[in-house]
Amino acid sequence: MKRSLIRTLVIGVAVALAVGALHASKSMAGFEAAAAQLVSDYAGATRIVSEKWQYVFVLLIALGVSWLSLSKVPRWGSRLLFSLLLLELFGLSWVCSLYRVFFQPIPSALALVFAFAAAQGWSAFLRRDRSHMVRTFFADCLSKKEFRRLKDATTPFDAHPKAYEVSVMVCDIGNKLAFAKGSEPAAFAEAAAKFIRETAARLTDEGAYLQAADGEGVVGIFGFPAPEAEHAQKAVRVILDMTKNSRDRLEGSEEISNNLDLRTGISSGMIIAGALKDSRRPLLLASGEPIELARRFCALNHFYGSKALMDTQTFDRVSEAVVARPIDFVNGLNSHDQLEIYEPLWLAAEATPEHVARRDSFWSGVVLYRERRWAEAYNEFQKARGSGEEEDPPLEFYLRRLEPLVLQLTESPFEQI
Repeated sequence: MKRSLIRTLVIGVAVALAVGALHASKSMAGFEAAAAQLVSDYAGATRIVSEKWQYVFVLLIALGVSWLSLSKVPRWGSRLLFSLLLLELFGLSWVCSLYRVFFQPIPSALALVFAFAAAQGWSAFLRRDRSHMVRTFFADCLSKKEFRRLKDATTPFDAHPKAYEVSVMVCDIGNKLAFAKGSEPAAFAEAAAKFIRETAARLTDEGAYLQAADGEGVVGIFGFPAPEAEHAQKAVRVILDMTKNSRDRLEGSEEISNNLDLRTGISSGMIIAGALKDSRRPLLLASGEPIELARRFCALNHFYGSKALMDTQTFDRVSEAVVARPIDFVNGLNSHDQLEIYEPLWLAAEATPEHVARRDSFWSGVVLYRERRWAEAYNEFQKARGSGEEEDPPLEFYLRRLEPLVLQLTESPFEQI
């Protein structure tokens, strides 16, 4: 707003001074007289609008047209208003002549034309500069729809560093190390490239900004560059859908490229994003705790056997829309910080009563485990088992921890553990 006001003042005052100088120097007196004669009768006028008021009109019109042209009014709308205002100036001169008042419309009309041309030229320069900035920072990092909205300035973006509230998703191959050891390098590289390509395309199609896509994983940021209130909900929904598709593909395909197990981590919070200055080439900085935590949660899936993990901030945002369960407390970026991580399981709208009951039993088991009530925790975890041959690695993780403790209780019932 402040920058737009300064540009309006600069263009408006400069145009007013230029037109005022032309009018005062009488360099266009012949043109003014000839043009005014078409709509007004100078000889029959009894009163004339003074020079002082002419300069006031010139300044006001120059400022008004500059502000209108630099505002977010559509281009066709501003041109229509410009044309109507131009006609109104000559119409005003004609109406004044009916009352024997002579109003010279040419200085005001020139101020209108010059201000409009200057503002449109400045806007075109800014659009070209913005278009180059958008291509530099966001080419291949956004969907075509989001990229076009940024390029057309439908989505506002300021390259100056600022804070954004986002949700960061990191996706990687869960069985990457074992897969790399058990296959030919060329086959692994081809499969990994396919995974990166498909995952990156899916995240950008869902509206995420692609912050990285390489051998260390695919990083998507929801809520940047366009702020979005429900960035966490969208990210978790994408995670659940991608996890389901990955599971179905693993079960139904024997192709080597389809045997890559998807693991994801998600964290919500504030990041700092903006253009880096004094660099050899333009770079977009995106840094913050959520990016680091999402990478850590993605790696922790290997330890717990889970498919996806999220932090408390994300869970708080999606708890009504997603059925999730607590997994454990882990260290934050600082060793003294303790973060609780959760595993998203199903969308609340798709979860059955059995799903919710199993989640509740698992949750109770985790609480009892933390209270060191081993036998009760073991019983609750047993209730959380699914029917059939459905695997639940996090559940097995806790049962393996509890089995020796429960056995010790059975052998020494009067001894405190």
